[in-house]
This record gives sequence, structure tokens and C-alpha cells, in this order.
Amino acid sequence: MDKELLEFTTEKVNQMQAAPSAAESTKKAAQAWKDAIAAGEDADAATNTLMDAISEHQTTIDSLIGFVGSDAGAKVFGAEEAQKKLEHAKKRKAAGAKFCDCGACRPCHELLAKFGREEPDVYL
Repeated sequence: MDKELLEFTTEKVNQMQAAPSAAESTKKAAQAWKDAIAAGEDADAATNTLMDAISEHQTTIDSLIGFVGSDAGAKVFGAEEAQKKLEHAKKRKAAGAKFCDCGACRPCHELLAKFGREEPDVYL
């Protein structure tokens, strides 16, 4: 893996690991990648393992809209914030977005797109 791609991957791994919305499994996969890189293991192999792990945890735009538009979403985010998230998600969907763009999901999808695992998503 070239230096530029390694730096990009490191930045995205750090972003998803730091995101409050990241699932524990995503954080563990990110840490496993960082540990493998720090230990001098094959970066391509470590990255493939990471891509496999994060591709399993995809929140679609429709799932996001369903959640933030629900009573459960209002309880998690508060009614006003849930409404803002709902409006944002609907705008993204209208623009062709396929996935959630929270602090954990966006870097995951940017990585998956960069490594050819999915088409790039729409970000507003």
C-alpha cells in the first residue's frame, strides 16, 4: 500500500473509531487494523480484513430515515435534533444517497468506496 493510501486509511479509521455513533464491533475492527499496521503486518491484508468487517454494518438511508423519524429516534436524539436529522437524511436521499452519513458511517463508506467495495455515496 502506498503512503498516500495508508494515510487516507489511517485518517478514516481514526474518524470512525472516535465517532460516538460507532458500534463496538466497528471500533474493534478499527483498532485491530491499527494494531496490525503498528506491528508491521501486511497493510493490504489488514485493510481487506477491515473492509470485510465494516461492510457488515451498513445503515441505509431508509433505515436512518425510519429511525430518526420514530419515537425511538426522538428519545435518543431529542425531538428537535431527530427532526433535523430526518430532514437532512431526506435531502440526502432525494440527492441519491444510499447510506447514513454519521461520524461513524461516513468514513466507513468513504473507505469502502476508495477500495472499490461500493460506489461512492452522496454527501451534502
